[in-house]
Amino acid sequence: MIAETLYTGFGAWNPVIWLVAFVVALLLAWAIQRLGEPDIPGDGESGKSYISGNDEPSPEDGHIGGSNLYWGFTEAMKGYYARVIPLHTGCLTDYVLWFLGTFALLFIFIGVI
Repeated sequence: MIAETLYTGFGAWNPVIWLVAFVVALLLAWAIQRLGEPDIPGDGESGKSYISGNDEPSPEDGHIGGSNLYWGFTEAMKGYYARVIPLHTGCLTDYVLWFLGTFALLFIFIGVI
């Protein structure tokens, strides 16, 4: 029963083919991963976080916030963030409304509705 093909108006769906495709994708991902460097040292310079060329402070001196790490990016995108930040209210229903509105416009644009 699981190997039956379901014919719909949009094509044919066979669960065995999807399962085989999933296994092939996993094997391909595993093969690509095996081609990588097997041993990356975590000590010395290669194990340190990159903080724009600055030395990493000790944990006793405090931590580095995300605003410091992304300063160059946010500074370059200042015009975009000035318009977008006021739209972020923190209210989940507002985000759902933006999500649904965006998809409604997308569907209208591509002519699905």
